[in-house]
Amino acid sequence: MSIIVGYIPTREGRAALVAARTEALLRKVKLVVVNSHRGGRDFDAGEARRFEEELAAVGQELDDAGIEHEVRALARGNEPAEDLIEVAGDSDADLIVIGLRRRTPIGKLILGSNAQRILLEAQCPVLAVKAGEND
Repeated sequence: MSIIVGYIPTREGRAALVAARTEALLRKVKLVVVNSHRGGRDFDAGEARRFEEELAAVGQELDDAGIEHEVRALARGNEPAEDLIEVAGDSDADLIVIGLRRRTPIGKLILGSNAQRILLEAQCPVLAVKAGEND
């Protein structure tokens, strides 16, 4: 059993990581951190290196906290929702944790397409968290 967290280095991604860490500690299960990119021309070597460094720091943070974990950086051309749902299925996940960004009043009528797809298609519970005002 495991907890899957969708992580990107944003306020929302960090909020999701904090919530996922807490759940992994409470449940005493492995935490799988998934960083998903579509890849392609817009994802250059400099950006890839920056994400690798960020993910290495996340891994070190989890090591320091004594949390069993795995960090997966995926650039397979998939939407992040596809990657998270697939990893959750392969890992027999107990929970998926995602971060949600704040939206305008009009935007609140529709969730982000990745968040909506994860909420609707995941075979396990999904915890959606928002970043705090000062995060």
